[in-house]
Amino acid sequence: QSRTAAAVGARTRVGGMPPPGKNSESVKVVVRCRPLNSTEESNGNYRIVDMDSKLGSVRIKRPDAVEEEAKVFTFDRVYDWNSLQENLYMETAANIVDSVLEGFNGTIFAYGQTGTGKTHTMEGKDSPEELRGVIPRAFHHIFNAIKAVANPNKEFLVRASYLEIYNEDIRDLLAKNATQKLELKENSDSGVYVKDLSTYVVKSVKECDKLREFGHKNRKTGATLMNADSSRSHAIFTVTVEQCETMPDGHASIRMGKLNMVDLAGSERQSKTGATGDRLKEATKINLSLSALGNCISALVDGKSSHIPYRDSKLTRLLQDSLGGNTKTVMIANMGPADYNYDESISTLRYANRAKNIQNKPKINEDPKDAMLREFQEEIQRLRDQLNAAGGGGGGGGVPGAPGQDRVVEREVVVEKVVGVSEEEVERIRRELEAQREKERQAHEAANQQQREEAQRAQAALLEQQARAEEEARRVQETEAKLKELEAKLIGSDGKNIIDAHAQQEEELKRARQELASRQEQEARIARELQERQDELLQREEKYSSLEEEVEAKTRKLKKLYQKYKGAQQEVNDLQEEFQREREDMLETVRELTRQLKLKALVIDNFIPPEEQSKIEQRAEWDEELEEWKVARLDMAGNRVEGEGRPQASRHARRPVSVHARIANMLGGANPRFRSENVLGLDLEMPERTTQDYEEVAVNPSIQQAIQDALDDSEELAVGGAENLPNMYFSYDPDGQSGGGGSRGGTKRRGSRKPKSGKARSPVDDLDGAVGAPTRTHAEELYPSARGLVPSR
Repeated sequence: QSRTAAAVGARTRVGGMPPPGKNSESVKVVVRCRPLNSTEESNGNYRIVDMDSKLGSVRIKRPDAVEEEAKVFTFDRVYDWNSLQENLYMETAANIVDSVLEGFNGTIFAYGQTGTGKTHTMEGKDSPEELRGVIPRAFHHIFNAIKAVANPNKEFLVRASYLEIYNEDIRDLLAKNATQKLELKENSDSGVYVKDLSTYVVKSVKECDKLREFGHKNRKTGATLMNADSSRSHAIFTVTVEQCETMPDGHASIRMGKLNMVDLAGSERQSKTGATGDRLKEATKINLSLSALGNCISALVDGKSSHIPYRDSKLTRLLQDSLGGNTKTVMIANMGPADYNYDESISTLRYANRAKNIQNKPKINEDPKDAMLREFQEEIQRLRDQLNAAGGGGGGGGVPGAPGQDRVVEREVVVEKVVGVSEEEVERIRRELEAQREKERQAHEAANQQQREEAQRAQAALLEQQARAEEEARRVQETEAKLKELEAKLIGSDGKNIIDAHAQQEEELKRARQELASRQEQEARIARELQERQDELLQREEKYSSLEEEVEAKTRKLKKLYQKYKGAQQEVNDLQEEFQREREDMLETVRELTRQLKLKALVIDNFIPPEEQSKIEQRAEWDEELEEWKVARLDMAGNRVEGEGRPQASRHARRPVSVHARIANMLGGANPRFRSENVLGLDLEMPERTTQDYEEVAVNPSIQQAIQDALDDSEELAVGGAENLPNMYFSYDPDGQSGGGGSRGGTKRRGSRKPKSGKARSPVDDLDGAVGAPTRTHAEELYPSARGLVPSR
């Protein structure tokens, strides 16, 4: 066994893959195959994929190769067309979510051809619960784990964000303007991040589901021949979990875990999807970003490449930590089982087979500098200090208008005595003042009485509300007491509380599932090691007791080695074909981009002056971050300059007219450049005539007579005797006319008319109606002869 492990390690190093380092782990890769859909079944397609969930192997056979052996790939786990969403999550994604709650970074992303069920795996459907995908199940997992924490000194903060990469442009799916492009930045503290990305603090599963549904509505989707609801962008839903634990010595320890759940757009071919226009442009961008992701995986697995091309795509830059960085990563490779998707399925399996050799170095993120929980704690402490300062610095002065204090307001009435007024007038004024004062006093008393009544009513309502609150609190206490009493009565046969026993059983069941999953992984690993050992045994020299035994053993080895040789040779051919297909796709993309570039160059050469082109080239600067050219102050260029737009037309002019043109029109200038013409008042310019009038052509009289006879509708025909029969000889007229139907004696023969029944008349019929011709008998009329035959007389 040690020799086998050493041989495997040596073969691994020879293959170029780096040996696993300390505290490193491989990317976990699982494969999921969807069932045949209705379209594939109606088209007569059949399944070419077989899966062994115990060994974690996938067998795929080429549909047009009968003698070729099926190709076998092994992964951490495989899920066939009968797999359930819950099993996939518990066995694949639950460990990643638990690691995020401990402070690790985790990434779960789905990859595969378009229409293979990536979005169904990641999101699924809200109802029924069995169809929920990885993302909604992760929400429940996170908040259930937070509720189960019994440590009162531990606090949690959960944040969520949702973005998409559409045509290599990053968009915020949770923003009001989801079409606004965002920039990708990088610093030494937080690594790669998206500037101005919306992040929301969430406190429940319901809030997370609302954000997910809102972002999913803003995501770009489109219909193709292979998928009616195809995702046209890469979507990344990020959940950040921060936890702060206060130690016994008063020190606060902060951990932050980030969970990235990625739904990649599917790779596709234009020949199968029928993409044109915008769909073709989207497919080109999708394939380019997935190709960049594959190049990064190949460079990481190779071990010889000193440079990893993360900057080739924005997708690879965002997944930089997930591939070879500080993250625990799970890749779910989705594939289709149909025979006509063999090329795409084998490409997906090779892609996933390379990815499982990537080594990550995950570690717990302790006391991160960008933790928002620390900022919240500092803000809360600052506000508490302000409240304490405001409460301790106040004096003992009373508050104006406080209840229990009566305020007496004295009003001094000054009566001015006017000299020269009689006593009766003074008395009358005094009585009026007293009457007015009495009215004011009564009004004040009425207002005070109304206020007292309102105060009594408010006090009664308050007392009633307090009574209801006390009654409700008493009922709550009674209900809690009854609940505790019932819980105390729920004792099983072993003397334990049933509810506590149920929670304990749930915890034990969860541990059992995890142990079973780890045991299954260990069994699959042992089976693979056993297969490798059998392969190693083939290379060892053995001693044989007889020549026949040696021949039999070596023949068996030779067959196995020959099968391996054929498989390797077929693998080389398949790789060459795949490379050729990718090369053709890239060449077609290059051709399309070249056509677009030539079109833009043609527009520039024909519509932009050379001096303006040189100015733009001098002012353009290359942005290394965005990898594109930028022109400073572009909003102040061209027609965007304020105040220099198209001049407004006046009410009396049909079009914008300059001042110089108006003055020229007033002076009556002969230059037509400054005159606006009324198109409706101009005479039409007729084109030059190229035809002649019709002139009637003279027609030969005999031809004219024949035409008139043919058009004659009369029943009676003036047909002569034998002299009117057509001549069997060709005759020539000295007047220049010739014909084979000249009449005897020089008389013109009237042509026979076609009867109304549509049958042609024979010469015998014409003779029957002629003068001197014998008449038909009754029998002949009753039994007419055949057409064209002369009856015997």
